[in-house]
Amino acid sequence: MEFFAFANSNWDETKLKKAITMDSLASYCESIEKVLETREDWGQYFTIWGEFKIVRIDIIGGYRFLMPNCQNGITWSITTGYEPYPDKINIHTTINRTEQDPDFIETLVDFTNEWAKSIEAKSK
Repeated sequence: MEFFAFANSNWDETKLKKAITMDSLASYCESIEKVLETREDWGQYFTIWGEFKIVRIDIIGGYRFLMPNCQNGITWSITTGYEPYPDKINIHTTINRTEQDPDFIETLVDFTNEWAKSIEAKSK
């Protein structure tokens, strides 16, 4: 399953990568409730789904994040300059399931939208 949100922002790739650090994830997304430990490209976090390791991968246009010990294989990308809205930040969340509980799906929609709203607010 996949979920999309788009944020109005004046950030380019450089600004995005400078702003979104492993230490700042919880300040961008309410679903990431607490930072427990961070390193350069990974950290341990308490989320609305429980405690998870989150890994950050540098990709063209931004970052991809993944929760390698999550049974649903949650990943999300935050990128700039791509279709269908090249002037917006694209937040793309996926899980490795074709069907899931409606309540869990709602949390993923909220998660994706939280990123968009926060990026819009912080990039003004």
